[in-house]
Amino acid sequence: MKLASLNEGGRDGTLVVVSRDLGRAVRVPTIAATLQDALDDWAALAPRLAACATALDAGTVEHSFAFDPAACAAPLPRAHHWVDGSAYVNHVELVRKARGAEMPESFWHEPLVYQGGSDDLLGARAPIVAVDEAHGIDLEAEVAVITDDVPMGTSAGEAASHVKLLMLVNDVSLRNLIPGELAKGFGFYQSKPATAFSPVAITPDELGAHWHDGKVHLPLRTAINGEWFGAPECGVDMTFSFYDLIAHVTRTRRLGAGAIVGSGTISNYDRSRGSCCLAEKRMLETIADGAPRTPFLRFGDTVRIEMLDPAGDSLFGAIEQCVVQYRR
Repeated sequence: MKLASLNEGGRDGTLVVVSRDLGRAVRVPTIAATLQDALDDWAALAPRLAACATALDAGTVEHSFAFDPAACAAPLPRAHHWVDGSAYVNHVELVRKARGAEMPESFWHEPLVYQGGSDDLLGARAPIVAVDEAHGIDLEAEVAVITDDVPMGTSAGEAASHVKLLMLVNDVSLRNLIPGELAKGFGFYQSKPATAFSPVAITPDELGAHWHDGKVHLPLRTAINGEWFGAPECGVDMTFSFYDLIAHVTRTRRLGAGAIVGSGTISNYDRSRGSCCLAEKRMLETIADGAPRTPFLRFGDTVRIEMLDPAGDSLFGAIEQCVVQYRR
């Protein structure tokens, strides 16, 4: 099943069911007005949404219309909770190596996470709005899951039943602001502007055999200004699965329905697969040549993030964003 939120009907959008080929959609006001409404009563409403999806794919739904990703907000335009991990520890290791810092052994055994801003989540076609190119504007291509209510103390083994939907993510970073913020010892804030999500969120069964052990086993493709930038395999070198991340973040607190948990930047030891963020490429250049050559994003640049199934069909639709300068 594939779900999206049209950018209409208020701040939380209007829930629609989307066909598997992303060609058609239908509003479902008699089931749930918004995706958050559906998640609040998922056990009762998910079967009804799935039945609608089956009928939509069969062409037997009335009042369906052509699906337009540009008309979509984020699947959850605002969420009660957005926590992003750093599940690809080789990426963290590379970051630290580039600046000559040792990596604590604990990083291999306990995930890193931060809680991001969840009151302003962007649709897949919304621009990346930045104040100044000097802030070091960077993409971060990721995968995220949406959960139902998850109790405190949930184990990794118990987490599987709480993953209801998956999305793609562009967790934009302002790299040149990060060191100063982290040096204060209180985490990210100004260096993490609004995050964008794929046009649709999908249930894990849409991935078939490519979803298992709490990981997506497909490449995530990124392009900058129409040129291939990378396609790392999401299931490779993922030190902590989504089940591990959920267990970690519920160690001392619970998650409410509609919580979003991100994987962090996808990264492989096989560097021939490219990267999912500019910082990683710049780190590799620094290690090899003593200085980076690749610039961060500039105003007018475009970013595309997409995941295809083995047949070449888009699973989530594409995130396509242009970098623009903020004008009040």
